[in-house]
Amino acid sequence: MPLATSLAIFQSCNITGVPKSTRCAILRDMAKVRKAERRPPLNKTHKLKRQDWAKKYLKTDFSKVLWTDEMRVSLDGPDGWARGWIGKGQRVPVRLRRQQGGGGVLVWAGIIEDELVGPFRVEDGVKLNSQSYCQFLEDTFFKQWYRKKSASFKKNMIFMQDNAPSHASKYSTAWLARKGIKEEKLMTWPPCSPDLNPIENLWSIIKCEIYKEGKQYTSLNSVWEAVVAAARNVDGEHIKTLTESMDGRLLSVLAKKGGYIGR
Repeated sequence: MPLATSLAIFQSCNITGVPKSTRCAILRDMAKVRKAERRPPLNKTHKLKRQDWAKKYLKTDFSKVLWTDEMRVSLDGPDGWARGWIGKGQRVPVRLRRQQGGGGVLVWAGIIEDELVGPFRVEDGVKLNSQSYCQFLEDTFFKQWYRKKSASFKKNMIFMQDNAPSHASKYSTAWLARKGIKEEKLMTWPPCSPDLNPIENLWSIIKCEIYKEGKQYTSLNSVWEAVVAAARNVDGEHIKTLTESMDGRLLSVLAKKGGYIGR
């Protein structure tokens, strides 16, 4: 199983219950793996703002929060993901070589309690600025999901988005306010904090599924279809586990004095 995880390798042999440390120790005798992790740096101001955010929302009912984000998927997958365990004597898989991963698709989605909102595809060639972002939300989130909700749901829902320029601009903020999403209904967000957004875990699940064993795609439509299929396979209980993790995340931020937390 080239490019598989140690867990997948052991499961393929019907071996379960083996700790990861033991699996890796065994595999190191016959294979090798490389993996890199990237995160934006946190300075003192970032850490203070993350602590302030955690204190502000410590008593929030997170079942009422809609966590949103965008994800870009390419035909070839993220840099460095075409790596995994290769047995001695096995041939290294051949991959297509394309500039910039062969192009990609921008995907938007949200999660709230145990529900997935979307995913929705940003039209190819559209660059999300304030105007196009708001129009995108109007055509997808508001028309296809939000307007179907009850008045009581809309009254209590809190909308979360990160501080991307198209999200945090005066134009977008005023536009959302006209939609009734303002003040306490629009969550403030600390800088450099992808680790605090539970939908990032959903993106990881989807990417692991669509790019498993180094899979590549031949068209933007095919990778989009793979995203939709993978998202639909994530059940409500799994989503609820992510949204219910928020209390622990806030406590971890405070315990680490604003530092990064594990996801």
